Amino acid sequence: MDKENLEFFASCLSGLESPLAEELKRLGIKRVRPLGGGVAFYCDVRRALEACLWSRLASRIMLVVGRVDARMADLLFDDVLDIPWEDVIAPGASIAVSAHGSNDELRNTRFTALKVKDAVCDRLREVRGLRPDVDTENPDAAIDVRIRDKRATVSLDLSGASLYRRAYLAPDDGAEAPLECALAAGLLAIAGWDEIAHAGASLVDPACGDGSVVVEAASVACDLAPGLTRDRWGFFGWARFDEHVWDDLLAEADERFERGLAGAAVEGTIDDPGSARPNLDVVRFAGASTSSPAIARARGRAKRAGLRQAVSIEAFGAEGVVGLVERVGAAAARAGERLGHEAPVGFVASVLGARERSSEASAQADASAFVAAAAAAPAGSTFAEAGGAAVEARFGAPPHVRVVLGRDRVAVEALVFDTPPIKATSVTVPDLAGGAEHRVEVLEPASEQFAARLFKVAKERRKWARREGVENYRVYDADLLDYAVAVDVYAGAGDAAGTAFLHVAEYAPPASVDPAKAQRRFDDVLAIAPVALGVRPDHVFAKTRRRDKGGSQYRDAGSRSYVTHIDEGGYLLEVDFSGYLDTGIFLDHRITRQLVGSKAAGKRFLNLFAYTGTATVHAAGGGAVETTTVDLSQTYLDWARRNMEANGFDGPEHSFERADVMAWITECRRKPLRYDLIFADPPTFSNSKAMGKRTWDVQRDHVELLIGASRLLTEGGEIVFSCNLRSFKPDVDALARYGVVLENITAQTIPHDFERNPRIHQCYLARRP
Repeated sequence: MDKENLEFFASCLSGLESPLAEELKRLGIKRVRPLGGGVAFYCDVRRALEACLWSRLASRIMLVVGRVDARMADLLFDDVLDIPWEDVIAPGASIAVSAHGSNDELRNTRFTALKVKDAVCDRLREVRGLRPDVDTENPDAAIDVRIRDKRATVSLDLSGASLYRRAYLAPDDGAEAPLECALAAGLLAIAGWDEIAHAGASLVDPACGDGSVVVEAASVACDLAPGLTRDRWGFFGWARFDEHVWDDLLAEADERFERGLAGAAVEGTIDDPGSARPNLDVVRFAGASTSSPAIARARGRAKRAGLRQAVSIEAFGAEGVVGLVERVGAAAARAGERLGHEAPVGFVASVLGARERSSEASAQADASAFVAAAAAAPAGSTFAEAGGAAVEARFGAPPHVRVVLGRDRVAVEALVFDTPPIKATSVTVPDLAGGAEHRVEVLEPASEQFAARLFKVAKERRKWARREGVENYRVYDADLLDYAVAVDVYAGAGDAAGTAFLHVAEYAPPASVDPAKAQRRFDDVLAIAPVALGVRPDHVFAKTRRRDKGGSQYRDAGSRSYVTHIDEGGYLLEVDFSGYLDTGIFLDHRITRQLVGSKAAGKRFLNLFAYTGTATVHAAGGGAVETTTVDLSQTYLDWARRNMEANGFDGPEHSFERADVMAWITECRRKPLRYDLIFADPPTFSNSKAMGKRTWDVQRDHVELLIGASRLLTEGGEIVFSCNLRSFKPDVDALARYGVVLENITAQTIPHDFERNPRIHQCYLARRP
């Protein structure tokens, strides 16, 4: 290796290869060559350290140590052994080796890494008389081996941790946080932010999430090196690392940041760079969110970056963001005059599709905020977004830049527009609390009818709920045929007390309905519902049906669980709004659960097909002396146990049985234990693998179920039987032949909020005379 012309490779997010090459050129590196997944370049030690310090787009910077024969393990070992590792690894540095790729002879990456590690250690022991320590968790020098066909590239990772893991991230930021930083920096780079950031330009992220776009934009404008405050580097274990050169680079970066920060604010406004509050009259970089936790996290990132007084993170949605854009634009104009620049342009930029969102409604709200901000931006502004699937249709011209950032699971399409969005249709939504009316942009003009209907029903339903002491209820149930959704309101309890949630479920549209039109209507529902009902968009959870080639497929909006608690009749119950098909409680069974509780005093209670055990909670609360909860799912049994424990029902008199209900009944009939009250709410159909070859069909199997359950009753005992099959018809005659009498109590168990849908369930009392 030539000391003054070393070979390096800077890896990056797919799609950023060309911008990264340009970034390296701006750092004074002349020989650069974009490749798939990164950029090869050649430079001296100082330029390499400078690249580590200043690159915003590289994920790692690797010193290419050598290319070796990888046809066989022994050939790999011998070639790695011949590399002068004494010129690569600093004396006393610990090492670790990671391997990637395989071929016919080297199929196991752990084995490959072991062979390379042995060769490196043997070489250093031979030259220095001492083997280096191996530290797989925190090595001073991380060696990377990549096999491709018959050759392997061996490199030293100068970065250490990924350069995308910015120093402003908090220790508890998740594994996706570095990707957010990469997408933010990449979006700004392809949109040309670095070209105008120092000329007084303003930037607003109207859907800022945790603040990555705003912090990255301010970092560019304030000339803040991304690695300035990073305290651990891979090149600390490099034999050619020059501490004096590094100190000079850090000192230069400090001076540049100090000048940049001063230039980003009106003279005299800078106090403490780390913690000073921003002066809203001069701030040119602003983010907006409707989520209080997100605002706190974004402000924390700005503070840790040393940019708190240059960045403003504020609580605005689509309606309020217009004023924010105008204020920031005015501040930029004043800054331009002070700095002697021409009228500065504005930037509106958001990463809309990369953050993990709790709901589609949140994504709709973010997209609406982005379009509203873009519409309010001054002439000549640039609009850049990544991941907003519905945003492109809102602009009057195609994007002048379209790039896919990332691959496979993390692939996000980034678009840059230089023309503003077209004027959108908006509807008036009254304020349920009696405040000023809201204007909500929609895709379908007819959505105004949905808004009016939702408000009318919600106003009546809220009064009813307060009068009856009901906290969780249905507020809309396909009242309009074109807007076939169910909207449920939940009130948080326990740690979530005071927080409102919405659960929106779309009924499968007929095949005759244009899928695109159905999607637009549903998007409008998700835009209108949180505004009409006064619920934060990130607390709205949606389940949708989409018709695929194989039929109708259920898809929930979020893949991660969102677990919280609600109160029903004084009982604390766990719900999960996004992790499962249902939330953990069937609201239409509210009266049925109350019925179970009213009948349970002094009785032994059995809950069959127990789901999350909410009926067991009511029975225990109603005074049942014993409860037995039976379900085939261990997940639901654990959930039921948590519900019971949350209400203080954790004694040995409460048992939980994982079993196929029908098999469990057969086994239990052989035992003397009997029950005074049984609740059975079976599914319509089940073919669970845990059932073996059996399947369950409530119409086919209800007779066997009720006969078997009736044999577990004490004298005078009864069964509360419910099902949600709309076409269900009990075989009264077959049951009667076995001494089981049914009483239809369905009408008594349909709550007011489900009266529009009286076939939501059927409910019976079963007894043995």
